[in-house]
Amino acid sequence: MHGLIRWFVDNPVASNLLMWLMVIGGLLMLPTLHREEFPNMTYDAVSVRVIYPLATVEEVEQTICVRIEEVITGTEGISKLKSIAAQGQCTVLAELYSGVDKAKALREIKNKVDGLDSLPLEAELPIVTEEVVLAAVLQVVLAGEVDEHSLKRLGQRMKDDITELPEVSQVSLVYTRPYELSLEISESTLRRHGLTLAQVAETIRANSVDLPGGMVKTEAGQILLRTKTQAYWGADYASIVVLTRADGTQVKLGDIARIVDGFEDSDLKASFDGKRAIVVDVRRIGEEDVLDVANAVEDYLDEAKAWLPDGVDVVIWQDESEELISRIRTLGKNGITGLLLVMLVLTLFLRFSLACWVAVGIPIALLGAVLMFPLFDLSISTMSIIAIILVLGILVDDAVVIGERVHAYQLKGMWHEMPRLLAPKRFHCR
Repeated sequence: MHGLIRWFVDNPVASNLLMWLMVIGGLLMLPTLHREEFPNMTYDAVSVRVIYPLATVEEVEQTICVRIEEVITGTEGISKLKSIAAQGQCTVLAELYSGVDKAKALREIKNKVDGLDSLPLEAELPIVTEEVVLAAVLQVVLAGEVDEHSLKRLGQRMKDDITELPEVSQVSLVYTRPYELSLEISESTLRRHGLTLAQVAETIRANSVDLPGGMVKTEAGQILLRTKTQAYWGADYASIVVLTRADGTQVKLGDIARIVDGFEDSDLKASFDGKRAIVVDVRRIGEEDVLDVANAVEDYLDEAKAWLPDGVDVVIWQDESEELISRIRTLGKNGITGLLLVMLVLTLFLRFSLACWVAVGIPIALLGAVLMFPLFDLSISTMSIIAIILVLGILVDDAVVIGERVHAYQLKGMWHEMPRLLAPKRFHCR
């Protein structure tokens, strides 16, 4: 350090070049830095989820969780297994060692789980996925005095529109019940038409399909055939013919059944200011910029208010970008305060020219730090801003102390001795 300080004092051209490198490089690097509320977190884990409708917690644990654990135990790369058994669902989380090839571990676990043939017949197929940590950005609340169907359609449209924004990739609807369609047929109605419940179910299964039908070659080209009769809504099911009599008359499902095109029977309900509500949850992943995502969503909402029906309000809720903006403003205020404090103290007790040089050193040091961010894979986040705020106080204090010492040596005519006097002292013990 002693030799480095002496060299820069003896070579003012190199000192000025380094200063301009820090200033210009920091200014050019600043707009390109990634901004996020908190640094990205990676979680090396693979999850296996199985839905077992209407099963108790004990049944889920014994018939699904335990069997999945047994089949994937010993897979290369797994450090720990965690299972969560809930009513109607099992989740097995396989934590991996650091540095393990997650794609390879995912394939091995999936192959073993897919080969498991001892799961209950009523259980759905296992879903094996890599665990990905999504960082929250903001939530958009839709609230109004409208029915649940209309509100969910508006939320789905808004979700699709936000997903199409180039800055956004992770959007989901929360606090909304999934669609559920139920068919109710009385026993007396079945007897009157000479039908059974199994026959009606088989007819629905046969007439609600979406299958490829092959290809026909013609002189004009090839024609692809496809059967597209998949029923999705109540009106689609109501038109299914369940019985054709000898005289040609038809009995449709809507004639004999009560079709309820509604939602899953659950206690899930959300309200905002006393009105029915639904939430569009916007998150980010990877190198997506939190401020760019928030600004894009805010601009879209300004346009979306034009097509929203009367009585439906849209509000931004839990905007994480505001916290980051607030800390950036705090950093700016502290930096300006430090500059003014240095200027005031050194001007009152020393010289104005010295105060200017010391004050200029503060932003130069910060720009030099910004220039090094990409080298250490850092970003503008709450953690880095808090660290800069803490170091800013030390930087200001050191600037005042060093400025005062430089001024003292200049008054004594000891300019050529400054490198030796400012260098750290070395102590030798015998």
